[in-house]
Amino acid sequence: MKTLWQQTLSFSPVVRLLMVNQFAINLAFYMLMPYLAAHLSGGLGLAAWAVGLVLGVRNFSQQGMFLLGGTLADRYGYKVPIMAGCLLRTAGFGLLGWVDSLPALIAASAATGFAGALFNPAVRAYLAAEAGDRRVDAFAAFNVYYQAGMLLGPLVGLALLAADFRLVCSVAAAIFAALTLMQWRALPARGGHAAGERKESVLAQWRTVVANRPFLLFSTAMIGSYVLTFQVYLALPLAASDALGTRGTAITSGLFVISAAVAVAGQLRLTGWARRRWSPHEALVRGLAAMGLAFVPLVVTPSDATLLITAALAAAVALLAVGSAVVYPFEMDTVVTLARNRLVATHYGLYNTISGVGITVGNLAIGALWDFALRHNALWLTWAILAATGLACAASIAVLTRSGRLTVRKPASAVA
Repeated sequence: MKTLWQQTLSFSPVVRLLMVNQFAINLAFYMLMPYLAAHLSGGLGLAAWAVGLVLGVRNFSQQGMFLLGGTLADRYGYKVPIMAGCLLRTAGFGLLGWVDSLPALIAASAATGFAGALFNPAVRAYLAAEAGDRRVDAFAAFNVYYQAGMLLGPLVGLALLAADFRLVCSVAAAIFAALTLMQWRALPARGGHAAGERKESVLAQWRTVVANRPFLLFSTAMIGSYVLTFQVYLALPLAASDALGTRGTAITSGLFVISAAVAVAGQLRLTGWARRRWSPHEALVRGLAAMGLAFVPLVVTPSDATLLITAALAAAVALLAVGSAVVYPFEMDTVVTLARNRLVATHYGLYNTISGVGITVGNLAIGALWDFALRHNALWLTWAILAATGLACAASIAVLTRSGRLTVRKPASAVA
């Protein structure tokens, strides 16, 4: 198996630039965001509702605008939204460190969120177009850089935080400013339309995507996988805090490290291993099943056994990361395949919006289930439901594949 460096060098300069770009995006983002709530509440003295509002605006302005960001990328090319997103995040992160009024903080938070909605679909569509037949390998390597940024960002942010939160914001903004300049100079312009293809109206683009039944079925079937992945931020930290008290915070930090480290160290090997043994849909089914089975150790572990709970949490996060690593490159490749290589960024935008809505609804349900299970001393129920969710996702993909509903039937006039 090639090392990450050898794998990276095997791609074109544009693909390599997009990978480095994503590493730097995540590095800067996770330098700042884990510490923003503490700054707002402790440093600025905002009330809890105001902190929630600022953070909620960021999430909504990103998740709710993914479709718009993808649409713009397909209409005006991939380079412009990528640059615009990085420039907007430069301004947003800079403001977060230097303003203290609630309206200004909300504006800065909205800017950082919309920035992500601009560059995320465009980057993935550009990567898919540039990688060609090597999309799965490209997305596997891309995810290593993505996870590496998530792993290192909080550590760099913590070191800078020892000086001042403003320094964290300034350095993060400087990274995005440098990315904007680098893309302006080195990233070739590439459009979302084939040569000679007439641009559709925005409504026509959306009708095309919404009418893509195989894509919508796949997007719906994959919602549960995003709910499971998000439990690293919700149910697993709650379990650590409930079982370990004040030590739960340290355990939670360790869980984040395990999750990112597994992806960084194992992504390329897992992708190569899966490709040699399974078809793309088989890899998806098995990866989703592994994500569900990740919660089984917590089902059978007594909630009052501190050492066993710690071990079960670590095992759950590791297996969840393994399953996610298997799924991710084949998932991204499947979206392109189902899009028939047309309006790829718009498809990615809607896909992200659907998964974002699913995460919101899923988290509300898991939170309510957690409270119910806690009152009845039955936390195993939460883990059982999560395990069943992963297995249901795997079964859904298997059924859709066997029924032919994920088979792309290109019309005679379709653009290849």
